[in-house]
This record gives sequence, C-alpha cells and structure tokens, in this order.
Amino acid sequence: MKKITIAIDGFSSTGKSTLAKQLAKELGYIYVDTGAMYRAVAYFALQNGIISSTSFDKAKLIDHLPEISLKFIYNPALEFAEIYLNGNNIEKEIRTIEVSSYVSKIAEISQVRAKLVQQQQVMGKDKGIVMDGRDIGSVVFPNAELKIFMTASAEVRAKRRFDELIAKGELVTYEEVLKNVQERDYIDTHRADSPLLKVPEAIEIDNSKLSKEEQFSLVLSLVEKATKSL
Repeated sequence: MKKITIAIDGFSSTGKSTLAKQLAKELGYIYVDTGAMYRAVAYFALQNGIISSTSFDKAKLIDHLPEISLKFIYNPALEFAEIYLNGNNIEKEIRTIEVSSYVSKIAEISQVRAKLVQQQQVMGKDKGIVMDGRDIGSVVFPNAELKIFMTASAEVRAKRRFDELIAKGELVTYEEVLKNVQERDYIDTHRADSPLLKVPEAIEIDNSKLSKEEQFSLVLSLVEKATKSL
C-alpha cells in the first residue's frame, strides 16, 4: 500500500495528538507533534526570561533561535517520540498550563514559524507521516493526500484539558483552563502569519460527542479511501 501524508489541523484540546499517534501506530507511519515544537520554544523563552506575564522580548527570542535545537526521540515504553530541547527531554515540562498560556504568542512570530515549518517539511519529505498542528494542511503540507480539521466546543475541550491537568497533579480551575482555551482560539485564528483555518479540501470532524474509538474508526476509513484513490 502506498504511503501518504496525513495533515491534522484544528483547535487546541481536540485530541489531534491522540488521534495522530493512533494512526501512526496503526499504519507504521512517523508521527510529529508540531504543537510540542512550539511549546518547546515557549519553554525555552520562559526559562531564559524572554517571556513572562508582563513582558515579551520578541527581538531577543528571534536572536536566540539559532541556539534552539529540537529533536524527537522514540520512547518504546510510551510508544511515541518525545521532544528534546538542546539534548534534554522536556516532554513533561512543556505540558503545563503555564507553557500553554504562552505558546500561541510564541507561534505568532514569523521567524519562529519559518524555522519550525522548514524542519517539519524535511521530516515529511518521504511521506508516510502523520503531523498535527494549526497550519499543516494550509502551509506545511499543502499537497497532503488527506487533510483533517478537528473541532469541538470550547467547553468540551476545556473539560478534557482540565481533567488531563488534574490527573497530572496540576493545581488549576476549570474556569482558568476555559479562559486559556478561548484565548488560544482567538490568537490562533487571528494571527497574521499562517492563522488556524480549515482549507476547503479538509474533512471537518466535530468530536464533541464522539468517543476516541468512533473517531479513530472514522478517520481510518478516510485514510483507506485516500490511499486507494492514488
């Protein structure tokens, strides 16, 4: 069976990464979590005093971009690749509500996007890849054979994210998470460079009421259809 490129875009906390990991495992494809890449840059900015709740030195971040080296290394125990920043595993560190509150601001910077998109396109040059993010079907892989756009209500997404964070021991409120989700939605859809949007050929999936199993079965059928049409 020929390998294709699968681009999954959509709003935060719609389960893009979970679906992409499932597909990659089932199909034997490479999975790349582009959101993790932007989170890693946000984490770097936080650790280096470049961004905070009161300030953001964009010029300093741009100057420091050459110092940022990102790599995905497969963890067989977890069955997915974890992200490394300058040789250090930061998979856990980038999943906090603090990093989440800054990642959309980081993703607005054109120079950051250019650096990461270039890396993403290199990763997918041989196809057989599942990539999720905000601009995969529109910018990174405009010729992807299958494009999916995932959505769900802000309230449903906030509840999912809240449950995730609580399970990890984070001290957050549902209201705080909902506010973060709504703010990220606004920034992601209104930024000047590569905003989140549904391209005409993308298949929209509202998973507000779908189980992970129902969604996986649906998308797997779309993959089979796209592969057979080659």
